[in-house]
Amino acid sequence: MEQRLVIFDCDGVLVDSETLSAEVLRTMLVAAGLELTPAETLSLLRGRKVAVWVQELGGRLERPLGEEFITEFRRRTLDAFTDGLRPVPGVHELLAGLSVPYCTASSAPREKILHTLSLTGLLPAFDGRIFSAYEVGSWKPDPDLFLHAAAHLGAAPHHCAVVEDSRVGVQAAVAAQMAVFGYAPPENGTAAELAEAGATVFTSMSQLPALLDGWLATTPVSAAAQASVR
Repeated sequence: MEQRLVIFDCDGVLVDSETLSAEVLRTMLVAAGLELTPAETLSLLRGRKVAVWVQELGGRLERPLGEEFITEFRRRTLDAFTDGLRPVPGVHELLAGLSVPYCTASSAPREKILHTLSLTGLLPAFDGRIFSAYEVGSWKPDPDLFLHAAAHLGAAPHHCAVVEDSRVGVQAAVAAQMAVFGYAPPENGTAAELAEAGATVFTSMSQLPALLDGWLATTPVSAAAQASVR
């Protein structure tokens, strides 16, 4: 029996952080002289490395947004998270019922991942199974982060499933030759783009167990294999 592994993105999949981050960014951009809609702001930052979209914004403003902008953005989002961060609806119940090993692999710095998981009560569920792109030195849509997580936990890529909410995350999973499930709640309006990128789309965490059961049924997992990364 081959080891199976479910790899969860963090922001937007485990913790409902992206709307808060986007609102912080919109406010900062208005002060800098650029107005974006909520949807445009979410699309800009969802699943992407901060330095990349900050550089893109600098191009649109025709002046660079330096490290101080990133530092201020991180400070304000941490404040927003402390006041209002919540887990994605249904995530606690989903994790409690999973019969296969899982981890989280995020484009965010480890400190942010730890902070958001702690605020939402999810940190104990991922103890020892947290992977950051900053530690790998490679960001989505490159597959390296997912491949690193799989190798660390002893799972072959073709026996891994990724749960993502961003186009770049889906692209990274496809490039890693992993199954990928795209979380697209109706308010996000991302179902079509995630499906186009290669994901099996679902709109509520309550739908994911059945999708994972179907995936697992292709190669049943032994109890010994499950226990090896628990």
